[in-house]
Amino acid sequence: MNAPLTDDDAALLRRYRRGDAAAFNALYQRHRLGLFRFLLGLCGDHALAEEVFQETWMSLVRSQSEQREAVLFKTWLYQIARNRLIDHWRKTGRHQAGHDEYDERQHAQADPQPGPEQQWGLSRDSERLQAALADLPEDQREVFLLRAHGDLELNEIAELTRTPAETVKSRLRYALQKLRRLLATEELSA
Repeated sequence: MNAPLTDDDAALLRRYRRGDAAAFNALYQRHRLGLFRFLLGLCGDHALAEEVFQETWMSLVRSQSEQREAVLFKTWLYQIARNRLIDHWRKTGRHQAGHDEYDERQHAQADPQPGPEQQWGLSRDSERLQAALADLPEDQREVFLLRAHGDLELNEIAELTRTPAETVKSRLRYALQKLRRLLATEELSA
């Protein structure tokens, strides 16, 4: 009998490596939404985010190595995704930030459909947030997205980005300040 799928990520990865497909599914379900949102927020291009998202999971599947015990699975997964995106940018030249909408239906759990007024409000809020995120410097946006969508701790972000922890902390603080200012300014003008 299989162990419950409430195992931590490292245990699930070990179970997957031994042939337990349900363990991989549990990992995927836990991390797919945050990972995709991170990639989309970083590159601003839905098609590119989807491509890198798939490449990330394929890299994980093809990899025979375990992540180092000192590194959380989530940090390792986001590092793979970040590296794949950087590889793409190197091949094609620097990225162009777009403003494609995130297809919530493709990556989110099935939820009851909100009413038209709620959909309009959510769409407008999403557009405002995407515009504010696009105005952030790239290093601040990356730290914000890793914290918000990846739910990574500051020390994990520092390790992933190979940046001193104090710099990560400053970037996050500046990102939050600028987002608050941009969203408040837009709210006043609406």
